[in-house]
Amino acid sequence: MIKTDIVVIGGGPAGICAAINAASSGAKVLLLDRDSQLGGQLIKQTHMFFGSQKQHASVRGIDIPGILVKEMEEYKDNIQIMLDATVLGIYEDGVLTIEKNDDYIKIKPKGIIVATGASEKFPAFPNNDLPGIYGAGAVQTLMNVYGVSPGKSVFMVGAGNIGLIVSYQLVQAGVEVKGVICRGPRYGGYAVHASKLKRIGVPIMPGHRVIHAHGKDKLERITLIKLDENKKEISGTEFDIETDVLCISTGLTPLGELLWQMGCEMKFIREFSGHVPVRNEELETTVPGVFVAGDVAGIEEASSAMVEGRLAGLCCAKKLGFTNPEYSSLKEDYLQQLHDLRSGPVGDGIRKGLAKIVV
Repeated sequence: MIKTDIVVIGGGPAGICAAINAASSGAKVLLLDRDSQLGGQLIKQTHMFFGSQKQHASVRGIDIPGILVKEMEEYKDNIQIMLDATVLGIYEDGVLTIEKNDDYIKIKPKGIIVATGASEKFPAFPNNDLPGIYGAGAVQTLMNVYGVSPGKSVFMVGAGNIGLIVSYQLVQAGVEVKGVICRGPRYGGYAVHASKLKRIGVPIMPGHRVIHAHGKDKLERITLIKLDENKKEISGTEFDIETDVLCISTGLTPLGELLWQMGCEMKFIREFSGHVPVRNEELETTVPGVFVAGDVAGIEEASSAMVEGRLAGLCCAKKLGFTNPEYSSLKEDYLQQLHDLRSGPVGDGIRKGLAKIVV
């Protein structure tokens, strides 16, 4: 059995930052990730980040993992990384079990930081399993990680930031984007991303949804229908669009299965797109010694995930007696960064969600 001070589950932006701050405080950390490389969703994001320099503003997402891994190397004596390691369960005695290369391994940590991220939502409609229908994450992986075009023409479902950004990346890759739809009365992403698409002639069509996919062995066309101001279908407004790829970007839902298993109090928060754990200001859940960070705590941008990771790592280490000499000033700084990232109209939903679960 492996024993360590802190186990961090998830090697995305939140998990890496949590490992850095826990290790820099003096704790021994084991960082687990089920993939073969660190970085999570960042490894497929070629767009530049917003925020401030502290959250790597103006740096492309694909470049941020390298920056964080280099920072992590400063504390290599305190950090062990285990890739291709899938956490199978966390039990009442505090033991984690993982599968790695067909080996069954037990781990006994003193503290746990869960940074497992989120999974993509997928709307229901007839034939939504046809080849050629992808989630936006899969399309990003094909293009930005493997350099493979998903098809000749694409229609995008979802006009949030990811839907708009991926649509623009598809155009840059030489793929025809036939349109972008969303169910609401206007697109949900930043205007800067929508403006790029409008300038190159890609139509953004609020108030529409897909009601059917057609094709024998692969996608050939889709049927759309218009929606009224209450998002109800308007009979007789159906029309078809030919396309060989349908890209779905209708949001994410937190991956909180391990938190349920550990007995953390969970609440369904609409603003966070699913069930998320009740926690305190320091990101500790209702189970003592179990902390959360990133999308598993509520869907936000990667900038917020990194700051939450740093806060969770700092506070989890202190819980175990490893207090960073600059603990108070660092904690105050991280809380201020999160406040700033969640300010303004864009952060309204996030602030409402937090008010329901932070105790």
